[in-house]
Amino acid sequence: MKNVTDKILSRGAAALSDEELVATVVAEDMSDERAQNLAHELMQSAEDSLQRLAESDLSRLRMVGGLGLRRAMRLSAAIELGRRVAVAEATTHDTIASDADVVRIMEPVLGALQHEECWALYLASSGRVLERQRISQGGVQATVVDSKLILKRAIELLASQIVLVHNHPSGSAEPSRQDMELTERISEAAKLVDMRLLDHVIIARGAHYSFRGHNLVK
Repeated sequence: MKNVTDKILSRGAAALSDEELVATVVAEDMSDERAQNLAHELMQSAEDSLQRLAESDLSRLRMVGGLGLRRAMRLSAAIELGRRVAVAEATTHDTIASDADVVRIMEPVLGALQHEECWALYLASSGRVLERQRISQGGVQATVVDSKLILKRAIELLASQIVLVHNHPSGSAEPSRQDMELTERISEAAKLVDMRLLDHVIIARGAHYSFRGHNLVK
């Protein structure tokens, strides 16, 4: 791992390739060659995608190339640390001007989940995020959203706008019939209390769908 060490010392960890980063995390008590080969196997098992590697559960990781439980735990912890840093950074971008802002803020939260969650972003009239709130959590297939709870919190915060955002663990960002019905229901209910559903964004692996972008909310 001398080359990796030299890179980190001279240019920082950002200079490392994905495989080199993984090798550094799992290298404890093994030869440099073994660490590099194991990192290569791990990346191949995830189709050379760090996102897919991050989605792998502990039981699957520990079996790849004989990684073992302790090293799998180290890798999972490193992945979770990176995810939390991304979430913390995303919260500094606290103004919503487009669906891209929604994705930037919420993809670190929802992108790697294996179950479906729905969140509400409550906004001031300027687009500033007043609060992010998870409003439901479900299985892989669907989640149940209570529109009364969404509007109750919006009123408490004196929000002017609401953005709904949820993930599709299936990988397809296309909205379902239930997604369409939820959007229409919340949009109409918000109007009754002088609020606006600004957008409903679906986040999937490497893709997203904006109801506003498709002229499905007004």
